[in-house]
Amino acid sequence: MKKVLVTGGAGFIGFHLCKRLLKEGLSVCSVDNLNDYYDVKLKEDRINKLKYESEKNGLDFEFIKSDIIDKESLTKIFDLKRPNKVVNLAAQAGVRYSIENPSAYIQANVVGFSNIIEECRKHQIEHLVYASSSSVYGGNKDLPFKENTGVDHPVSLYAATKRSNELIAHTYSHLFNIPATGLRFFTVYGPWGRPDMALYKFTECIDQGLPIDVYNNGEMKRAFTYIDDVIEGVYRVLNKPPQSDKLFFEKGKEPSSSWAPHKIFNIGNTSCSSLMEYIREIENSLQKKAIKNFLPIQPGDVPETSADTSLLNKYVNYKPETSIKEGISKFIRWYKNYKKWIYFK
Repeated sequence: MKKVLVTGGAGFIGFHLCKRLLKEGLSVCSVDNLNDYYDVKLKEDRINKLKYESEKNGLDFEFIKSDIIDKESLTKIFDLKRPNKVVNLAAQAGVRYSIENPSAYIQANVVGFSNIIEECRKHQIEHLVYASSSSVYGGNKDLPFKENTGVDHPVSLYAATKRSNELIAHTYSHLFNIPATGLRFFTVYGPWGRPDMALYKFTECIDQGLPIDVYNNGEMKRAFTYIDDVIEGVYRVLNKPPQSDKLFFEKGKEPSSSWAPHKIFNIGNTSCSSLMEYIREIENSLQKKAIKNFLPIQPGDVPETSADTSLLNKYVNYKPETSIKEGISKFIRWYKNYKKWIYFK
């Protein structure tokens, strides 16, 4: 049985990916340090749900509490578990927090990623899929963002660390022939989502009758992408390791491809929605009105992101299908059930 190592497996995307991989009959080893950037209880509940469903259905799941910054511990995990493929989702997330605590980003997103890819080299991993971010596009105003859009002007340290991952991965692919794929995620949302993200914060505040902070006076647009659509894309990519593009130099040096076995793709919703539309859908689903506190845009943030996913569509037939109305409705249904479960537990 093929074994997949998922770092950041207690995180939002990591949890859903582990569920999908187990459903497909794969052996999954989830690694996470369970840090307190947001509520550790939510991370523990995700892992406990994976453990429960795995035991109930006879699936091969294991969770290891460890930090990818700890090189010695990571080496032991790779030596013992011998994964065939690796999905690196472990990272210090959040654009705004990177201004407050920059060292956390350097350690987790640069040092940690370097440790991961070095273990992939030593163990000749079949495919490394790693999380990049739409944040790498920085202050670009040419929308929608395409993979050949310049990414040399980041506006947050978080974005800079994610761009460094892409450069490190390409170098290792070139030097050691490691098949690696970077995915630039665009605003992912859905059940079991992060409490620091807009959907969870807005839902909680509106439900309790508290005001919500609306930055840039609401003049924000995002390629909001439902979690199931994202996981479908990640799963398809994981099953298609990149190969060297022998015609790279003849085709005009497409930045998303390479003479090395390395590719980069946008993964997100091709339909861009305004923040105010997003808030209205939350209000409609909760049947409550939001008290809005309009504020200026925050440092490191950008007013609009929009994804061109035509390359990923061509590569693995990727087509997001979930509307924000449907996605938000599913999130709020989960949110209410989860809060009841915590209350009665």
